[in-house]
Amino acid sequence: MTQDAHRKIRAMIVDDEELARQVLREFLSAHADIELVAECANGFEAVKAAAERKPDLIFLDIQMPKLDGFEVLELIGMDAAIIFVTAFDNHAIRAFEVHAVDYLLKPIAVYRFEAALARARERIENKSSPAAPKASELAAAARPPAQYLDRIPVRDGTSVFIIPVAKLDYAEAQDDYVALASQGKKHLKQQTISSLEAALDPSRFLRVHRSYIVNLERVVKVEPYGKDSYVAVLNTGVQLPVSRAGYSRLRSLLDR
Repeated sequence: MTQDAHRKIRAMIVDDEELARQVLREFLSAHADIELVAECANGFEAVKAAAERKPDLIFLDIQMPKLDGFEVLELIGMDAAIIFVTAFDNHAIRAFEVHAVDYLLKPIAVYRFEAALARARERIENKSSPAAPKASELAAAARPPAQYLDRIPVRDGTSVFIIPVAKLDYAEAQDDYVALASQGKKHLKQQTISSLEAALDPSRFLRVHRSYIVNLERVVKVEPYGKDSYVAVLNTGVQLPVSRAGYSRLRSLLDR
């Protein structure tokens, strides 16, 4: 067993319903090897607490105001074992099952809690168990078909910023991050540009280059730039490189 026998599992509860938190708290109190290090009533508290308390296990509600569970997960990453607590629909449940993520349906039954906790212990203790999926991939799998992002949460330390998609000018790939340009500022988010592209409405956002996605409403004109290359000029004056394939897609959309 790789978990230190003298070290308790550090658990955190995130749910906007006091009753749900109380139920989980009581269930956990029966387990001497678990230490409850934080209780959070919303996603903003959860992001801050996760950064400060470094939990091994998180009981995470999905349907919360301000930040939902998927957005919280994207911001804190998936180093901790995650048990979703939800009254969510069947589409989401299928996504959890496909990605081997533990979940509890409200109202929570004791036997299901114990089973989920056992799986979480196994994941925490067995470092050779299969890697958890990326948070962005899980969120995309659980999102209903044809439902695209309308906002993007970004973490800066323990602070969280919400970027409305309508105010996103463009996104730029930077290794495993994307730089999100909005209202004259850039915010870094740990996400691949391909997963971001899949989450954005293709009628409003276009991948014009392997490293750039642009908000079509911001494009003023497209100009030649060397042989077989172009630049998209935005209404902010920013110029973005456009590949040959990107140019064809861009022209077809702008000429509609």
